[in-house]
Amino acid sequence: MRIATPLLTGALLLTLSCGTGTGTGTGTAAGSPTGSGGSGTATTPSQPVSHTVPPKVEPTLGPKPTKPTGDADAPRKVRWLKAKPSKDRRHLRVTWWSGVEPCHVLDRVTVKETSKKVTVTLWEGPSSKVKNAVCIEIAIQKVTTVKLKKPLAGRKVVDGAKR
Repeated sequence: MRIATPLLTGALLLTLSCGTGTGTGTGTAAGSPTGSGGSGTATTPSQPVSHTVPPKVEPTLGPKPTKPTGDADAPRKVRWLKAKPSKDRRHLRVTWWSGVEPCHVLDRVTVKETSKKVTVTLWEGPSSKVKNAVCIEIAIQKVTTVKLKKPLAGRKVVDGAKR
């Protein structure tokens, strides 16, 4: 009990002296508009303080729209998740998982149409425009739109990378 009383008293005094909003120091007050500190008392800033910069463009919900670049080194076939036809059934909106650019760019999309099916193949690879790029390994959902020669009608849509 002899040690506990002084310890509790010290903790109580420390707690009461912290966060009271009054200070006795003579240094620069953190919230002072002029930075001079003047009276030596703590002041609150006139505007909220933030250490983050808001994004210039709000992040979009859903897949990132992507167009083929035609400049990938050694492109490979990439499987897609879904191919949704447009209302007029002359376009397909193809969605797939990818990585960040320039390490993962859409090189091209090949479409083979027959009377019974439409085969869509996505080709991705690292951009040839950027050498020795370092990219984070994070999955990004991307989407591209493909124009068909004829309306989809009753044809089946097939992923060319699954063969």
